Amino acid sequence: MDTLQKRGLNSNQIKMIAILAMTIDHVTWLLFPGCQKIWWVMLLHMIGRLTAPIMWFFIAEGFHYTRNVKKYIARLFIFAVISHFAYNFAGGIPFIPNGFFNMTSVMWSLAWSVVLMVIFTTERLPQWEKILMIILICFITFPSDWSTVAAMCPVFLYLNRGNFKKQAVTMLIWTAVYAAVYFIFLDKAYGLLQMCTLLSLPILKQYNGERGNWKGMKWFFYIYYPAHLFVIGIIRVLIGSGSIFP
Repeated sequence: MDTLQKRGLNSNQIKMIAILAMTIDHVTWLLFPGCQKIWWVMLLHMIGRLTAPIMWFFIAEGFHYTRNVKKYIARLFIFAVISHFAYNFAGGIPFIPNGFFNMTSVMWSLAWSVVLMVIFTTERLPQWEKILMIILICFITFPSDWSTVAAMCPVFLYLNRGNFKKQAVTMLIWTAVYAAVYFIFLDKAYGLLQMCTLLSLPILKQYNGERGNWKGMKWFFYIYYPAHLFVIGIIRVLIGSGSIFP
């Protein structure tokens, strides 16, 4: 039984794949801003699509395994605030939102996603309050990277935990929603590119339910996200792609 459990990939290994894919994607955005229709640039962005669904998946796993959901939520919101300034600095986006798309990092949606998991699973709230709170959180998370999708998808990944086929369908549906919005209203090529998040499914299917030997990955994963964005922001300024303060 132990041999079977060790097969596949543990969470540390999958998170490292997400970190590498994210770094490749963000460096590509830095060096080739905009959605440039060059095949190898698009290929690099395809690799980057692995990151978001892995983050969604492990936010759901984190909710399942956490011993203190209040501390888990608080930790996510702290990193969401830090990541807001890192994300906007990296992209040359004003710190105070002035639009409806990509005004803050995906961490904002992920933090609210755990709040949604509590709402979905609690029996203390009447149904009308749940619906009202869900609508409100969808509105609050809409301006972030991956928008409301990054708040809602992890919830359904959690609710379907233990059934990977249903989790895969969940990923397909929410990714398609996000891709459709981009395809119709913003950029058709980039909209189609979002469907490459589904390339993460073969990786996630290999998840063996184990953490891995290194206990520090949890904090490394949290810290690396804003840290590498701050570095990208500094490089952006140094190469003359914008001011220090957006």
